[in-house]
Amino acid sequence: MKKIVIVGGGAGGLQLATRLGKRLGKKNLAEITLIDQNRVHLWKPLLHEVVAGSLDTGAEALSYRAHSSENGYYYRMGSMIGLDKQNKNLTLAPLFDHHNKQVLAQRTVEYDYLVIAVGARSNDFGLAGVREHCTTLDSANEAEDFHLTFLNQFLKYSEESNEEIEHGEYNVPPQLPPVHIAIVGAGATGVELAAELYNAVDRLEQFGVKQIHHTSLQVTLIEAFERILPALPIALASKAQKALEQQGVRILTQTMVKDIQSQKLITADGEIKADLIVWAAGVKAPQFLSQLGLPTNRIHQLEIDSCLNVKGEDAIFAIGDCACLLNGDDKTARPIPPTAQAASQMAALCTYNLQAKLNGQPLKPFAYNDHGTLISLSRFQTLGNLLDELFKKHWMVEGKFAQWAYASLYRQHQMTLHGGWKLFWILLGSFIEKRVKPKLKLY
Repeated sequence: MKKIVIVGGGAGGLQLATRLGKRLGKKNLAEITLIDQNRVHLWKPLLHEVVAGSLDTGAEALSYRAHSSENGYYYRMGSMIGLDKQNKNLTLAPLFDHHNKQVLAQRTVEYDYLVIAVGARSNDFGLAGVREHCTTLDSANEAEDFHLTFLNQFLKYSEESNEEIEHGEYNVPPQLPPVHIAIVGAGATGVELAAELYNAVDRLEQFGVKQIHHTSLQVTLIEAFERILPALPIALASKAQKALEQQGVRILTQTMVKDIQSQKLITADGEIKADLIVWAAGVKAPQFLSQLGLPTNRIHQLEIDSCLNVKGEDAIFAIGDCACLLNGDDKTARPIPPTAQAASQMAALCTYNLQAKLNGQPLKPFAYNDHGTLISLSRFQTLGNLLDELFKKHWMVEGKFAQWAYASLYRQHQMTLHGGWKLFWILLGSFIEKRVKPKLKLY
């Protein structure tokens, strides 16, 4: 029986494992294995909601082990660190627990076909201070950690403000300087996070946290490009900027960060002090990919051909953010964007091509279909552009329809993973939870 190994359980990797498990694994036509360093999966576009507390990972996270048992693939926990192409096996790093005690030694996993779908991380562009002084949102653990930091910062602010009022003699109660959060990168993640943070502060006020108001937060959004949301049309980006500024977001464009120190950003125009700094600028694939003897580009993405094979490799595929494939003709070719919709489309084609490999049939080339981009500014605004397949035209959308379309993206992902009947119960459970639980996670 052929062994298909998928490394990485993000949007693309998990959808691929699910499809192959149902079509091949359950029928004993192939042995499907999914390897990921985490025990649970959370859709990456939701991480900004985890930070703000608008989303509870306990309710939304998917257990790889439980999901694999229901969908015909096998889950192994681990991180890939090496590859032996000649003998067709990969190496997994030793596994340590939360007490830093070794659970598993270094292991090897054999394969007949390998799919690398390890995603990408924020690009620090060589700035040493990013990892030391900034928070990145590349995993659910990082988002949860920043969520607690955010809550603690406002707990401190509330107590200090209250003490000044109780121990002072004021005709007008004093107001401490607001908590300042700087976000570097005004793409979708940075923009959506800025809005969610203001929504979270408003919820804290509604829950009766003393001395917390909308103005207790100051968010500065920093972008090196000439405008925010470069992937969106100018008109939509302008609307998003206006909505953010109405909430109090300070937006600095054409601002390049030169250095990062503790609670301080150094730019060409001076210093920006902040209590917390979030780095959401650019992406790059994990560096170990450039050490496997496979072709990679300058940001460590694996170079793949039109059929999703790593260039020069017949048995190795790559999909998602860790893969680089040019889209368009030679003169206008641009890399396919590192988005969830691209990863999902790659997973669908990779499923077909792996089945074709097993059956000795020709492979199909990948054709990227851009369905548009949607941005959610929490409860304040949702907008974006959608591609009309019939007329090949982008339509600008906002308001309730855009909000519904944005929510449907995640539901489509869940539909692929769970099927229609189970999704119905998930939606019913979500409907009930929203009516019995607080609208903000406070722990």
